[in-house]
Amino acid sequence: MPLPTATLERLIEVSPDIVVATDSGGKVAFYNDGAAENLGYSREEIIGRDVTVLYPGRDEAVRVMKAMRDSFTGEAGRVVSFPTRFVAKDGHQIPVAISGVILYDAEGAEEGTIGFAKDLSEIIRRDQLAVLGEIAVGLSHEINNPLAVIINHLALLERFVDGQRREAGQEAERARIDAMREEIGRIDLMLTRLSEMAEKEEYASTTYMGDARMIDLTRDDSPVASGLLAGRRILVVDDDPGVRESCAEILRNEGVEVVQAGDGREALRCLEAEPFDLVLSDVVMPDMDGYELYVTTRERFPGTPVALMTAFYHDRDHILKRSRMEGLDGVLFKKPIDPQRLTQTLGQLITTPQRATF
Repeated sequence: MPLPTATLERLIEVSPDIVVATDSGGKVAFYNDGAAENLGYSREEIIGRDVTVLYPGRDEAVRVMKAMRDSFTGEAGRVVSFPTRFVAKDGHQIPVAISGVILYDAEGAEEGTIGFAKDLSEIIRRDQLAVLGEIAVGLSHEINNPLAVIINHLALLERFVDGQRREAGQEAERARIDAMREEIGRIDLMLTRLSEMAEKEEYASTTYMGDARMIDLTRDDSPVASGLLAGRRILVVDDDPGVRESCAEILRNEGVEVVQAGDGREALRCLEAEPFDLVLSDVVMPDMDGYELYVTTRERFPGTPVALMTAFYHDRDHILKRSRMEGLDGVLFKKPIDPQRLTQTLGQLITTPQRATF
């Protein structure tokens, strides 16, 4: 049953979208509630005025009318989601998409136009924030990998300085190390905040991590599990050679025999060749990611614990989520890694019996 004309008119009147109609001379003849709310003009202020007042200039109004008369949309006399801009009463521009038609009388002469304009401001804002979220994730990853190398080598330098005999200037060197560590902490804090900004727009969610143990740069006074790693064999897997080598050097200082692999497939070849007490792997790697390596290791080398580490602040490809759903008992390390916590936690992981996963 067709709706009565009065009902249709009322629906258009209260529509939240901008609805504007003009007469044959281009004067505003109809202006709905949505237009008043979005553009700021009252009906009394706009009815009877040239429609060009709603555009950034006459040229833009002409461009819209020319598009309406062209047939590139498939039918002359109409446009669908045509992009343009309106200018509100306070002067700010509003990006809109217009769908409209030319109105004709019984003889086929133009008697006006009517257009429905959708405010695209929020859509564009969300698209821009989505891009910001992607930039934040990429930036975090690109900075965290070299930052991981810096902090790992800083820890080694700190250990070297502390192990030297008391000499003049040693305290000054220690102060410089502490200052560098503080600045690294500030960088990490800024990256964390940037990540949180992206998460607030729901571009990435970390709620699935639940009870996962997240290891970060925060130092604490918990004792180091000294001796737990001595004599162990650990496979370090990362496509970034700097991160891979710095992690390996930290582990070697704990008496670990380290073998390195640049990707998941190379890691599997290493596992086939000889046994390892643990696999420490990056999450995001080309060809075979951390999830695929974990699942394959669990199936082919049961009892070999796997720990994952990542420079990302969110699980872009759901690698971590899928791994935990498959039964991953390992620890998630966020790069840059605190060497003290790395050695302590890996020691605990190696000495804890692995649960059976079916």
